[in-house]
Amino acid sequence: MFQSWLDLAFLHWPVAHDVLRPLVPSPLPLDTFEGQCWVGVVPFQMDNLRARGLPRLPGFSRTPEINVRTYVSLGGKPGVYFFSLDIGLLSAVFAARSFYRLPYYYAAFELQIEADGVSRYQCRRRVPANAEFLARYQPVDLAQCAPAGTLEQWLTERYCLYTATRNSVFRAEIHHPQWRLQDAEACLERNTMAAAAGIRLPDTAPLVHYSRRQDVLVWPLRRV
Repeated sequence: MFQSWLDLAFLHWPVAHDVLRPLVPSPLPLDTFEGQCWVGVVPFQMDNLRARGLPRLPGFSRTPEINVRTYVSLGGKPGVYFFSLDIGLLSAVFAARSFYRLPYYYAAFELQIEADGVSRYQCRRRVPANAEFLARYQPVDLAQCAPAGTLEQWLTERYCLYTATRNSVFRAEIHHPQWRLQDAEACLERNTMAAAAGIRLPDTAPLVHYSRRQDVLVWPLRRV
């Protein structure tokens, strides 16, 4: 399927391997950058969702989404593992849980993009009501592709997602152009998204990047 990601912020924190290992299915090896694991909280808007060869799906014109993720690598192929994905469409929750085996949740959102480019983003999970996010973020530099070998490239240039059941691992390929990232700053007022997954984030400012738009192709899940 095709979708666009708009006004996206990557907020990343370093988290110890021993903290994450019990929370990620054992068949998926945690990926590290210079020995360090990372957890991301990623708010954005999803737009233009449609299946291949079909028009845009009714009711999916544009909706906020936020995910909590870490990074894994299997068979030499680095990818993303999601602890949670919150979205404002109940139908999308059922579809994603059914077809992609992903931990989607139904949430209420408020999103405002101000004239100076500041995004004010709020999410409150409805069921279970155990996760909330309220922040303002904005880019502070020009957009550019992350140089090879940098942490920024390692965090963002990942072209598949992984999910797992008790006995099986699945992978979905994700294709898109290289990210054009802007350094950014964020003011976090509330953030319990990772805590709801059992992850205590460091009491430090996150590493923040911003992307105005990314167009994405997502393939179906395949058993690895």
